[in-house]
Amino acid sequence: MMGQLQDAGNTVTLAHYLDLLGSAGLIRGLQKYAGQHHRRRASSPKLNVLNMALMSAGFGYNKSEAQADRSYRGRMVESAVGAHLHNTATPECHFYYWRDGTHEVDFVLERDQRLVAIGVKSGSVPNKLAGMDAFAKSFGDCRRLLIGDGGIPLAEFLSYPAEHWF
Repeated sequence: MMGQLQDAGNTVTLAHYLDLLGSAGLIRGLQKYAGQHHRRRASSPKLNVLNMALMSAGFGYNKSEAQADRSYRGRMVESAVGAHLHNTATPECHFYYWRDGTHEVDFVLERDQRLVAIGVKSGSVPNKLAGMDAFAKSFGDCRRLLIGDGGIPLAEFLSYPAEHWF
């Protein structure tokens, strides 16, 4: 099956379907951030759900069960941050994800050669900070934001458009 998905025609078809889902406000595929534009296209996209109802429908949790499941809540918060960035970014503002080995930055904003690395806390803070430190080491000076406990409260982050964080 993997060989079939890697066929050029299927890749183009899947990319088109992903574009349609993004246009419908359901799911967006984020490209991996890389210094050179051609390297961004070579990576598999990270899927970000843009509609929290779509994401939560299959779980059947009530409010207290959803809050008690830390892993589930973390995925929901990360997706909500991604949806907010998608909905508030201007055409000049691009956003990506970044991963290198065990280091990860949940979202990378780019505008006019300026970068903002965004980590969404759902676990321990040191892992998120290590990812942002590794990103800064690879790509130079950037603004670093931690969303959640120990950083910017989620409600505050969601009250500003993506451009505000530059």
